[in-house]
Amino acid sequence: MGGDYAPEATVLGAIEAYKVLSADQKLVLIGDKDQTISILHENNFSPDNFDFVHTTEVIGMGEHPTKAVVQKPNSSISVGFKLLKEGSSGAMLVGAMFSVKAIPGVLRPAITSVMPKLEEGLGILVDVGANADCKPEYLVQFGVFGSLFAQYVYNIPNPRVALVNIGEEEEKGNLLCQAAYPLMKESGQFNFVGNAEGRDLFSDLADVFVCDGFTGNVMLKFAESFYVISRKKKIKDDFFDKFNYEQYGGSPILGVNAPVVVGHGISNAEAIKNMVVLCRDMVESDLTEKIKLAFQ
Repeated sequence: MGGDYAPEATVLGAIEAYKVLSADQKLVLIGDKDQTISILHENNFSPDNFDFVHTTEVIGMGEHPTKAVVQKPNSSISVGFKLLKEGSSGAMLVGAMFSVKAIPGVLRPAITSVMPKLEEGLGILVDVGANADCKPEYLVQFGVFGSLFAQYVYNIPNPRVALVNIGEEEEKGNLLCQAAYPLMKESGQFNFVGNAEGRDLFSDLADVFVCDGFTGNVMLKFAESFYVISRKKKIKDDFFDKFNYEQYGGSPILGVNAPVVVGHGISNAEAIKNMVVLCRDMVESDLTEKIKLAFQ
């Protein structure tokens, strides 16, 4: 029920996702059941293709995430996390932390995003907003998250992990980067290749780019503007088209006990479909269990 174009965009995205899922994979729509079924009928799609969990509350964009999750237990987000916990961005991150909870040993879960490379392939940026202020130890764990995500979800062998910094030299950067560099270098849990500058983000220098959530969010929003600007300037370019968020669906929260993906507030049906596909890939790769093993 959340999002600028919900519930219609979400339901239409579910219809498109249904078409690419296998017969044994079932989608559960959590929200106003009557409203949802009405949208399905308008699009000549049988409600029998989905399971439904009816909810009566909606968390608004302006509400305080922690308070909203607690005060609105019958919202689609709160109910969804309860089901996820039982095995059956704001509020998303709070729900992941309070319901699903962090994997033991994880200091801070992180949000990841995909960055297209200029030639071919893609890179993983982590963190992009969950942790505006970080300790050096957090960045080491982000490197573990990103490496496992790149390896098992995007099938990148032995992913190269870089620390986003203001120079390539080991001693460069603010106090956070100066302290994180030797920890990442000595970690042994991933293939650390040193520092990466902002200009390297779309290059083949690395497969995973690690930074604090403030830096990552600024870079992500800046990158998202490339697609918008190219459209406004009527520039048709395959590389800029790769910055269209719809292609990637959403941003996974890594380090919690179940697969969780945050969608963009302006997600349309195509983005919702690709979000579901990303969730499926995370489940099939058993990513959560692989992260748990890394932190045992």
